[in-house]
Amino acid sequence: MTATTAANRTAPSGHPQRWLILGVICLAQLTVLLDNTVLSVAIPSLTRELHASTADIQWMINAYSLVQSGLLLTAGNAADRYGRKRMLVAGLAVFGIGSLAAGLAGTSAQLIAARAGMGIGGALLMTTTLAVVVQIFDDTERVKAIALWSTVSSLGFAAGPLVGGAMLDHFWWGAIFLINIPVAAIGLFAVVALVPESRNPQGDRPDLLGALLSTIGMTAVVYAIISGPEHGWSSAEVRGAAITGSLVLGGFVLWELRIPYPMLDMHFFRDRRFVGAVAGAVLVAFGMTGSLFLLTQHLQFVLGYGPLDAGLRTAPLALTVVALNLTGVGARLVAKLGTPAVIATGMTLVSAGLAAIAVLGSHGYGGMLAGLVVMGAGVALSMPAMANAIMSAIPPEKAGVGAGINGTLAEFGNGLGVAVLGAVLNSRFAALVPAAAGAVSLPAALAGAGSAGERSRIEEAFASGLETSQLVGAAAVLAGGLLAAALLRRAERRAAPQAPSGPGRGSDGPQGPPAPGTESDVPGPSAPLRGPGAPQAPADVTKPSA
Repeated sequence: MTATTAANRTAPSGHPQRWLILGVICLAQLTVLLDNTVLSVAIPSLTRELHASTADIQWMINAYSLVQSGLLLTAGNAADRYGRKRMLVAGLAVFGIGSLAAGLAGTSAQLIAARAGMGIGGALLMTTTLAVVVQIFDDTERVKAIALWSTVSSLGFAAGPLVGGAMLDHFWWGAIFLINIPVAAIGLFAVVALVPESRNPQGDRPDLLGALLSTIGMTAVVYAIISGPEHGWSSAEVRGAAITGSLVLGGFVLWELRIPYPMLDMHFFRDRRFVGAVAGAVLVAFGMTGSLFLLTQHLQFVLGYGPLDAGLRTAPLALTVVALNLTGVGARLVAKLGTPAVIATGMTLVSAGLAAIAVLGSHGYGGMLAGLVVMGAGVALSMPAMANAIMSAIPPEKAGVGAGINGTLAEFGNGLGVAVLGAVLNSRFAALVPAAAGAVSLPAALAGAGSAGERSRIEEAFASGLETSQLVGAAAVLAGGLLAAALLRRAERRAAPQAPSGPGRGSDGPQGPPAPGTESDVPGPSAPLRGPGAPQAPADVTKPSA
């Protein structure tokens, strides 16, 4: 009896095909994340062939991010209630159809609309992939599985320019979207065959008004940031958008506080671990996406590299992330140093990498290479730790909602990074070269130059704007890292005296979070949901795949 009990304690209790399923999930995740960054390397092609302005380019990127951000929480709720496998299949199908529409777009407006449609599929995929990981892995393997999931996320983020550059060297720009179709089809068949269905049969109902309010509010705020350099920060259009966005987001918060089934339970923000991970996730995405948006333009417009060469020169970031995560460096450091210290170290490295790119990479690739490697090391340490911190603060039966929160933060940071750092670049560029301030893009400004000397001044001004933007991103990431670490450290110290010594306590320790369907004793967000007299969530229903 004792031997049997010991064996049961040491044997993995996750799904028997969990590692194969993780591979399928990572394939679906890779499709979405490649699309987040593959567009950046096509910016010169879109500028020439679709006559896209800088604002058009920013909206091509932000349309996808903002729609996805606004729908992630609702998609997470739907996955928890109606089935995570079902929503994963739906997401792959919608994403494939949207990719076809984007590849065949003939105008900037059509491409922006297609990208928004792809954001719907991306929202379903981003929430269900992480939610399924939480469901099929037990607490002894979940941290490792999330680290591998994060590795694929980072790989997709950084490998997008490489894949896009290779495609653009042989095909027209639409091929960067059409390549998604066969990948989505393979993922669709694999999900149907392998992934088990799981759901919370009495989960929260979808909060459609909350999704609408969050999407409108974030869109208005980012529109104000994008339009500021063009129309002036004090213009009625920019102020109106900023005020509208702030009011709508305020209404979103009030709505979420008053309804019984909110899309985003504001009580989650009582948990300092959650708040610290939230701050870090937004600012890492802010710095990385905004930096990559600017870096690919610098490599092509200023240093003169082609699309494939530019993509290859961003690859060290992805390679560093993959190498460190596959060797398990981050997981070992979390066990040794704790989550706050690892997040602080990682985000400091990301900030240092951004600063190195700004200062050392102004006129050549050598400084950029050093910065990319340092950034990659920081991402490999900070992103898995932050994802695990967020998911550990959410009750397991709300895994879809937790994944939605994690994805919302990343996508909002992505859109905000492109908007804010792009706005800083445009403002600096216009201040240095007033004569080119009316140009809608760098190629347009260069085309209007009357002499070689004027072209040189325009290129120098653009490079100076890039440097300023990178330094702004570095400062934001560093501040986010210090804030996240401080909040997480305070939360750990506050929770330590209250933590019971029995099994089942702690998400970072060997016991892990409670099993699906059980009461969560995580302080903060769980408490108001699990108080005396509150309805208890039913156990997750997990069915083997057909």
